[in-house]
Amino acid sequence: MAGYDRNRRVVWRNSVLSGTVKFKQVRQFVASGLVVLGVAGCTALPHRTGIASTGSAQPLARMTVATPDLDHDLLAQMLAGELALSSSDLKAASQAYGKAMMLSDDPELAGKATALAIAIHDPDAAQRAIDRWQALGATPAQLAQARAELAVEQGRTDEAQHQLSLLLATGDKDAWRMFGRVLVGSRDAALASSLLESLATPDRLPPDPKAWLAMSELGEQLGRHAYAQQVADGAMKRFGTAETYAWAAQLKLNNGDRTGGLSLLRQAQVKDPSNIGLRLTYASLLGQSGQYAQATRLLEKGPQNAQTYALRAALAANAKDSKTLEQVYQQLSHAPADVRHASAYLLGQLAEVLDHKEEALKWYDQVPDDDDHAFDADLRSAILQQSLGHGVEAHQQLAELQTDYLDQPAQLRRAYEVDADLYLREKRYAEATNAFSHALQVVPDDPDLLYGRGLAYAEIGKIDLAVADFRRLLQIKPDDIDASNALGFTLADAGRDLPEAEKLISAARAAKPNDPSIADSWGWLQYRLGHLDQAAQVLRSAWQSGKDADVGVHLGEVLWKQGQHEQAQQIFDQVRHMDPHNVSLQETLKRLQP
Repeated sequence: MAGYDRNRRVVWRNSVLSGTVKFKQVRQFVASGLVVLGVAGCTALPHRTGIASTGSAQPLARMTVATPDLDHDLLAQMLAGELALSSSDLKAASQAYGKAMMLSDDPELAGKATALAIAIHDPDAAQRAIDRWQALGATPAQLAQARAELAVEQGRTDEAQHQLSLLLATGDKDAWRMFGRVLVGSRDAALASSLLESLATPDRLPPDPKAWLAMSELGEQLGRHAYAQQVADGAMKRFGTAETYAWAAQLKLNNGDRTGGLSLLRQAQVKDPSNIGLRLTYASLLGQSGQYAQATRLLEKGPQNAQTYALRAALAANAKDSKTLEQVYQQLSHAPADVRHASAYLLGQLAEVLDHKEEALKWYDQVPDDDDHAFDADLRSAILQQSLGHGVEAHQQLAELQTDYLDQPAQLRRAYEVDADLYLREKRYAEATNAFSHALQVVPDDPDLLYGRGLAYAEIGKIDLAVADFRRLLQIKPDDIDASNALGFTLADAGRDLPEAEKLISAARAAKPNDPSIADSWGWLQYRLGHLDQAAQVLRSAWQSGKDADVGVHLGEVLWKQGQHEQAQQIFDQVRHMDPHNVSLQETLKRLQP
């Protein structure tokens, strides 16, 4: 056994299970075969007259096969242990391997029994297993590790320190790794920390930077930040590698010293400029500090991979730098095939942001089915299809997603929601309500879905259903400002429950005093209440702050009712220019100009 390993998930060779099965099959075949041979022997020989019936039977007929009982069947115990492990029954596995080690000369079995006994906190079984392991030839390092681990488990500090000292004194090439395993597996963090700081001192650590970094990392995990930093600084000064600088930088960042951490990362990157991981880490921290240009310059130099392109794109997007986004897109489009393949979703996103819609569709189509972004790519493709005038294809693609992800609620909900949103854009409100309803069957009482369906119901005049959805939403989220505004406007537009509408819109207006949509609701409510001058004032302000078609229709109607037909007609003309097919405008003009 190459080193004692008390891993909670005990793993055996694949041959153990398969070998056991083959053994049982052979044993059964041999036993049954002997019976057949005995019968055949008796029937094949002619009956000899004159010989007493007490003559001796055939030798094979008398033969028996010794079958050991299960407690003394090595492979049966190994199989029992393996089955117990597969069921996470460590106690049963420990018992089985404890028996198996006594039936075998294989030290590996004793090592496994030791690990299991310690894992279930059975010191007596662990000691028996260690003694058996020693008898079968465990190395001094393996024994010292096991005894140290048992001592740590029992809280015997002096014995643990003694055994760990013996472990390190063996000179085993894996001694420090084994030392770390003992402490990592301890349930007593204080004891583990004490042993670490007393034994893993800079003057005792080997001339190997990996050992220094491992002990520093262990100290950090145990909450001994000062020790971790001391060892990290010592490794940095002694070895001066990029890895030691990077780890020392990480510790400073963990402890809130951003300036010191960035300084060390910069030095690490200088020491190994081709190290992509270092460049990514340093550039990411620069980006978090708002130093987008410096981070971008750092990433542009040296080797490129999918991660560097992704971070460069993110930095450019945060900086709203469309020129750099275009540059990254062009470079990534011509990168090696493996990089493009891994970056297909990113390429689709970049193409979409840069308004290269047809190219975006091609990239999204290349996202592999096993990619984490495969579902998102299909959603984005459907949205792009609709924006390009291919609504039928968009809804067809979403229908396929709804079938493919029928057993995955999160994805299924999103597929229905996007389908509903596209129907809203197309002003196909009945289909939108159906899609929202399907989504609500997947995630009942989802606030966003209730809000969307309420809007769709209102658009097709199903006011009671719209009001019911908005009321339910406000029961779930009483402070939802958009829902308050939507319910208030729906009531006001229908000319019903105006006092309640006034209360709802007033609350929304207080929360978002500069929101044009809420101002529109308030102005329309004033119109329904007969306050034409106040309605005109509020709606005119909302119209001027942002030329929204629905606000314009409302303002035009109020002006018309005030007798200001010319001004109203000017507003209507502007709305028609903005949205030639605006349904609200068409219905309003029919009422006002029959």
